[in-house]
Amino acid sequence: MGPTYWWMLFGMAIVTYIPRMIPLTFMDGKELPPIVSGVLGNIPYAVLGALIFPAIFFVQEGNILFGLIGAATAFLIAIIGGGLMPVVLGTIGVLAVYSLFM
Repeated sequence: MGPTYWWMLFGMAIVTYIPRMIPLTFMDGKELPPIVSGVLGNIPYAVLGALIFPAIFFVQEGNILFGLIGAATAFLIAIIGGGLMPVVLGTIGVLAVYSLFM
């Protein structure tokens, strides 16, 4: 690990620290408008959807039905009010049974 590695590590630390520091420094004690708070509150869900959606199609090479069944199962369990663990365990269970008969 040469000096280039350490400079790169230091640069990445600064680049990730600055966006976290600026709001804490300049927004201290100020309230955001409700529309901005709403948009910022929904960003984690949008990012999660953007990460998960492509994986539905590529979870098992050559078998798109596997991902679609898993997504439909997770969606249905979530719609009927299941929390995180029932959604995850239910989807794993359905896909495990499906993979036995595949």
